[in-house]
Order: sequence, then C-alpha cells, then structure tokens
Amino acid sequence: MGKIDENKKKKKEALFNTAYELFTTKGINSTAISDIVEKAGVAKGTFYLYFKDKYDIKNKLVVHKARELFHSAGDSLAAAGVHGLEDQLIYIIDHVINALMENKPLLNFISKNLVMGALRSTLITGENSDDDIYDRFLELVSQDDYSYTDINVMLFTIVELAGSAAYNSILYEEPLPFEEYKPFLYRSVRLIIKSHRVP
Repeated sequence: MGKIDENKKKKKEALFNTAYELFTTKGINSTAISDIVEKAGVAKGTFYLYFKDKYDIKNKLVVHKARELFHSAGDSLAAAGVHGLEDQLIYIIDHVINALMENKPLLNFISKNLVMGALRSTLITGENSDDDIYDRFLELVSQDDYSYTDINVMLFTIVELAGSAAYNSILYEEPLPFEEYKPFLYRSVRLIIKSHRVP
C-alpha cells in the first residue's frame, strides 16, 4: 500500500472512529457532519469522498463494526482448532455474542443488524468481493463431513436468529437472561444446521 492509500485509509478510519464515538454518546440525530469532521481533524470535503451523508456513514459503520466482530471470531476459531460445522458456527456465534455482551454501546449501535452488517452484501447480493466473511463460511461448509442444501438460507437464518435473540436477551433479559437462554439458542442453531443437511 502506497503512502497516499495509507493516508486515505487513516482518514477514513478516523472518520469511522469519530462517528462511532459521537453516535454512541450523543446519538445519531444530535450528531452533525461538522461535529464528525471537526473531531476527526479532517476537511468536510474529505468526508464526502467516502460518504453521502451521516446516514451513509452510519450504515457503513454498522457493516464495518459487524465485520470486525466476525473477523475476530474467525481468527479465534482458527486458533482454537474446533472441527465440524455445528461446533464451528456455535463457536463463532458465541464469540460474537460475548463481545457484544462486553460492549453494550456496540450492541445498541448494531442493534439487530448483524446480518446486514456482516453478511447481507456478500451473502445476498454477492457484492463487496474484497470481503472474505462469506468465503470463510463457505469454506467451513465445504470442509464439513456433510453436504448441505440452501446454504445461503441456512447462514442467513442462523445469523438473523442469533443477532435478534442475543439483542433481546442481553439488553432486556427476554425471554431469559442470556446465559440461561444460550443453551436454547444453540440447540436451535444446531437444528437449523441439521435441517439443511443432505440425507
């Protein structure tokens, strides 16, 4: 990466970090673009090189933060040496949810958008080929002892279920506090995976 590209990456990262800080402390409605660029120390024109408006940076930030969670989980999985698709997906979900339990502002910010943030662009539309989260999932599926049907539907359903359930259970203890709810959630995830196995 050249010096110009490195500087662009740093400026975009500064905008992301500043927007996240302001959105989670002041709220999106109370944060202006001028607040973001001033605190990030960049020109307003620089903001518009990367984002259309504050809602665009918010949406891209959800994607950015969710992908960070899934990349961290994937790296941890690789180091843990867990085998079998069921156990691997449970491990990833557990890692992501534990990170969200430790960071309630992030959980609130991402809300129920884990699928949108981490998977929707690649899983549903196939866009963003520079991102490898979906490829990592496909690799786990291909390495399993079983074959699966409707893989996109399976992954979408699992992440959507886990994201929504974790949000409600962690923040509102509905239907149970998360540690009590976890076995029920993971049993459901295993049943979803089994239902997509080729007999």
